[in-house]
Amino acid sequence: MDNKIVINGANGYVASHFVSELIGNNYKVASLVRANNESDPGERMQEVLSGIGHEDKHSLKNLEVFNYSLLDEDFAMPEEHLKRVFDQKVDFFHFAASLKYSERDKEQICKTNITGVENSIKTFQKYAKPGSRFFYISTAYSCGKTTNVFKEKFYDNEDITKFRNYYEKSKREAENIVRKYIDESSLDAYVIRLSQVVGDSETGVVKTDYGVFDFVKRVYNFTRKYPDTTIRLIVNPDATQNLIPINNVVDYFMKLVNITQLPEVINFVSKTSIKNDDIAKSLCDILPINLIQDVSVKKEELNELERMVAAGMAFTIEYANLNLEFETTTLDKIIAPNRKELTPVSLHKMIECFLTMD
Repeated sequence: MDNKIVINGANGYVASHFVSELIGNNYKVASLVRANNESDPGERMQEVLSGIGHEDKHSLKNLEVFNYSLLDEDFAMPEEHLKRVFDQKVDFFHFAASLKYSERDKEQICKTNITGVENSIKTFQKYAKPGSRFFYISTAYSCGKTTNVFKEKFYDNEDITKFRNYYEKSKREAENIVRKYIDESSLDAYVIRLSQVVGDSETGVVKTDYGVFDFVKRVYNFTRKYPDTTIRLIVNPDATQNLIPINNVVDYFMKLVNITQLPEVINFVSKTSIKNDDIAKSLCDILPINLIQDVSVKKEELNELERMVAAGMAFTIEYANLNLEFETTTLDKIIAPNRKELTPVSLHKMIECFLTMD
């Protein structure tokens, strides 16, 4: 396809890798990035591209970077900028999101993850030319606490008791904002659900400290203070994590922009899951620590050091004892699976790389 690619939240982890691949393959890209107190949007985008190893200066001719405000009408962008962004048919990718999850942040989470999506849709509908498409980047964890296979379809909104946190709940509600506009105004839109994105399965390079790597970082910091310690974790060693490598995700996205007929919901998840035991074994091999996983241990039985580790896992533990199943029928049908899945060996390589980063 010859559509231009527009991405908001373009300096985020997944989005920036996607931008790098797009401009490296001569796609025209408009990146919408929020300015901060230290840097303007162009500097922020350049910094993140350099940080992930994009050194092809020539390809930057295909990239335009614009300042925007997610929650303001027309993104608070001058009209001439909006006309440049939407000067031809576009595929608009909404990556912008709050990754916070606690109840105390629920107002900000809802504004960013729900109101922000609707505002993006309104701006898209106002300025995008016919034939343009809207892609909402959601999460596979909008499944909430379900124990059933999470299908590639829309699910109705539910109250917070059905979710692990407000992040999951907000992403489910945002999906249904997209569904509303598809049904009521024929928006040409699609929901892409990502599982937990990790590093590159081929190089081992990791540029995120989210999810499992937040846990890795906490264990590493603990071993610096308390080396050669045995720590019990209230974790099932056979429970699994759905970890998808960034190079796998980018490959899927690159195929996506070249497919004309798409279903409304696609689960971009790993075909194979990683056991908690694989993560623990890698950490024990690399670091001076002995991790014992025992889901039968009660919190009150933990010693002081074990309680310290458990407190640092307040978010991670919510996902530590799961065996989630995700449907990939549509993914398999329209996007041929590649050989970039995570394995225990490539995960070990990532953990080593992550722990040796400056």
